[in-house]
Amino acid sequence: MTASDKEHIKSALIETLRQGAELLELLSDSLYRERIPDVYDASIGGHYRHCLEHFQNLVTEGDHLDYDARKRDPVLETDREQALQTTFALLDQLEQMEAKGLARSVKLRCRVSCLDDGSPWVDTTLAREAVYAVVHAVHHYALIGVICRMRGLELPSGFGVAPSTVKYRQAPQVCQQR
Repeated sequence: MTASDKEHIKSALIETLRQGAELLELLSDSLYRERIPDVYDASIGGHYRHCLEHFQNLVTEGDHLDYDARKRDPVLETDREQALQTTFALLDQLEQMEAKGLARSVKLRCRVSCLDDGSPWVDTTLAREAVYAVVHAVHHYALIGVICRMRGLELPSGFGVAPSTVKYRQAPQVCQQR
C-alpha cells in the first residue's frame, strides 16, 4: 500500500465523519432519538451510534479490534449533542493520526453467524478496517436518509450514497452500439 493510498483512506474517514457532523447539526434532538416503527423501530441515533463505534475502534491502541465488544453507548444513541461532540473528538484524533499507521496489522473479531457461539479472530490491517468503517457508515447514512425523508427533512446531495455511485452519476453516459 502506497503512502498516497493511506492518505486517501485517512481523508475518506475524515470526510465521512464530517458528513455525520453536518447531519447532526441539521437534526432536532427529538428527530435524532425518535424510534420509527416502519424501519424496524430504529432511530437515527441508533444508526449513528453504530457508525461511531466502528470509527472509535480505529483510534484505540492495541492490536485487537473486537466488533462484538462495542460499547453500544445509549447516550450516543439518544443525545445528539453528545454524538456531535464524540464526532468532533474522533475528527481531531483522525486528523492527528499518521496515515502510515494504517498499514498496521491487527486481529479482528466479529460474529459472523448466529448458529454457533464462535466469533473468529482474523488477520487484517487497520487500513482495511478503515475502508470498512467508511462503506459501512455510508450504508447506515442511506438508512438515516430514508428516515429523514419519511419525516420531511431533505439531506445534502450525496449523503448516504456510495462515492463510486456519486462518481458514476457525474460521468457522462455514453451509449454503446452493438
